Amino acid sequence: MACSREIELKFLCEPADVPTLLAAAPDGQEEVRELVSTYFDTPHQTLRKAGVSLRIREGGGKRVQTIKRGGGFSREEHEAALPDAAELDLSVVEALAPDAAREGLSPVFEVRVRRRQRQMRLGVAEIELALDEGQIAAGEARKDLCELELELKSGDPVALFALARDLGRAAPLYRSFESKAAQGRALAEGVIAQPRRSEKARLARGATSAAGFQIIARDALAQIAANAAILREAPSPGAVHQIRVGARRLKSALSVFKPLLDEAGAERLRGEIAWLGEACAEARALDVLIAETVEPARAANGWREGAVGLADLAQALEAARGRAHAKTAATLASARFRALVLDAEAWVETGAWLAEPGTAEAREAAVEDFAARALDRRRRKLLKAGRDLVRTDDAGRHHARIQAKKLRYAAEAFAALFDDKAAARFVKRLKGLQDELGALNDEAGLEALLAEQPLEGQALFAAGRLVGEAAGRKQGRVRRAAKAMRRLDETAPFWRS
Repeated sequence: MACSREIELKFLCEPADVPTLLAAAPDGQEEVRELVSTYFDTPHQTLRKAGVSLRIREGGGKRVQTIKRGGGFSREEHEAALPDAAELDLSVVEALAPDAAREGLSPVFEVRVRRRQRQMRLGVAEIELALDEGQIAAGEARKDLCELELELKSGDPVALFALARDLGRAAPLYRSFESKAAQGRALAEGVIAQPRRSEKARLARGATSAAGFQIIARDALAQIAANAAILREAPSPGAVHQIRVGARRLKSALSVFKPLLDEAGAERLRGEIAWLGEACAEARALDVLIAETVEPARAANGWREGAVGLADLAQALEAARGRAHAKTAATLASARFRALVLDAEAWVETGAWLAEPGTAEAREAAVEDFAARALDRRRRKLLKAGRDLVRTDDAGRHHARIQAKKLRYAAEAFAALFDDKAAARFVKRLKGLQDELGALNDEAGLEALLAEQPLEGQALFAAGRLVGEAAGRKQGRVRRAAKAMRRLDETAPFWRS
């Protein structure tokens, strides 16, 4: 079974834009094929958990088995032609995921597409364009597909991004990191439109720090792109939150890996991340206000007398939230957002930082050594910021919250390099501290957020009462935050245990 590295970019597009995209692409040898792909896994999803996909594709009188490992820009690919009606070739499966070969594999879902494929040359690079229109089927569930893939057959990957930019000027292209295998699994599990959370980074001890940065950054970009696709279709508080988490994880990676990176490229990306975070901020603030303050108040018996005013307030906030989500969706459909994701990925995968002589030593350092030093710095900053949460003011606690976030994102990113149980215990305590500081920060900004809304009458009275109740909870939250800080201080750093 032949093994190779697949280097490709995948985009979501609209069926109506397919002729425009094909017209904008360079000329080349072209063919149209009807393809049917059947994807396999075990009952316990052993292949998915191992980061492996297995399919048999039929088309043009051929049957080809393909096994892929990895994700994002570059994946390991094993292909083998199968005789008609031949069984699966499990030789590679046994090497990559031995448990799957033992447990038994069966079909999980099917993908049927009409593929327009074109072989092109761009300078010295050879690129294959594939435009797939069709459907994924998992049992009774269905999902329509319209995707454009650009695969580098030979040459410099920079050409792949250049072509993607050219085509994106002809019609909107939204970068997608979700393979057909991932989409089919989500469809089979009934979670096709659920927000994508960050995944555990597949870091390995002995890998370089440069490779570590790329893995973490890829996953953050994939998290942003997947949740943006959800929000372009319908409002989703969870997807808004996960976009902001992905943006902060990417920003954290830029900070942690600063010694490796070129300053100009990193600063440009920081600016775009800040723009994206701000574009989602109002929708997120209103989501949190409604879910964590207004809805609990409506469910409480103590609001019987003010129930009408609280209902009016809730109605006003829902209207504001609808407007905020509409603005966020428009942002995520914009040319600037599309450029942000593509340009960020181009810089991560092919940027000048990868060849900067002055950072070569830092890039080649073992990622676990780099991680330990970075986590030490983050922990010291948090302990300094949070040493007296009871006596400090709201601004001081907000600063401690930011430091807690930074440490948590770094800890979660590097956890795979160290002892799992020790890392999980540390992150759990860190999350407890972050939750308390986050609640304090939300309630500190409650009055200002409500003041921005056009409230009057009983709704205005209800808003004032909510602010008063939050003030009454403050000291208890501060004490709990201080206790969480002490517990974290007493927890051994998992990267030094």
